[in-house]
Amino acid sequence: MAQQDDIVTLAYAKAIPGLVSLVGAGPGDADLLTVKALKCLQQADCILYDALVSEDILALIPAATEQILVGKRAGCHSATQSEINQLLITKAFTRRHVVRLKGGDPFIFGRGGEECLSLKAAGVRYQVVPGITAASGAAAYAGIPLTHRALARSVSFITGHSLDDDALDWQEYRSAQMTLVIYMGVEKAAVIAQRLIAAGRSAQTAAAFVANASRANQSVHACSLADIAAGKISNIPTPALLIVGDVTQLASEITWFEGRNQGCTKSNQQVN
Repeated sequence: MAQQDDIVTLAYAKAIPGLVSLVGAGPGDADLLTVKALKCLQQADCILYDALVSEDILALIPAATEQILVGKRAGCHSATQSEINQLLITKAFTRRHVVRLKGGDPFIFGRGGEECLSLKAAGVRYQVVPGITAASGAAAYAGIPLTHRALARSVSFITGHSLDDDALDWQEYRSAQMTLVIYMGVEKAAVIAQRLIAAGRSAQTAAAFVANASRANQSVHACSLADIAAGKISNIPTPALLIVGDVTQLASEITWFEGRNQGCTKSNQQVN
């Protein structure tokens, strides 16, 4: 694959590349886009977007702009990361302004760093336009403060994909004063909960799944680590984040967003 990438890159080596913008689309609500992100969408010649980018945000793209879906979702990848990297390079040598549109923030579990390095190696100009990461957006719209003076003095972001190589030291996340946000963790939520409990985190620690954050169909599913570890929580809509920590108990009091299914529902049984 690397040799093919080199051949394609060399085919455009005499051209002057355009600009590639790695743009964070935020959690879904189009009003959360930055001004710079909106300008990039309106000025781009070609946009490569993720599956997690909301329809409301895609609707802001001019109809004449070339749009290419390259998004990944659990169990369904429309393009490999290598293919995405190469497509960005190829388009950069044939377009004036290419946008790589990502859900959340490009540099927080968005593989933006890998894409920047690939573009740099190919001699392509690029810029990064930060977005509201899913953790911040989901927590805010669910009424969950990620830090709280009485309940959480720190917050950590991890990915459920880390379970594949068992790279995490779960002892680091056992503190009751730490909020833990797990990206891409719905599929392996039971294993995550079991490992946290085994590491010393109380089984009664409060937790919440926030699904479709900031969108009209947002829903919040409150539970405990024990519920998750026992497999009592399932069928969570996606995209969703798992937030672990006692701050999640504040959702029912702080909740403010009136999504179609808004509300923090205590889930001690399967979610259907």
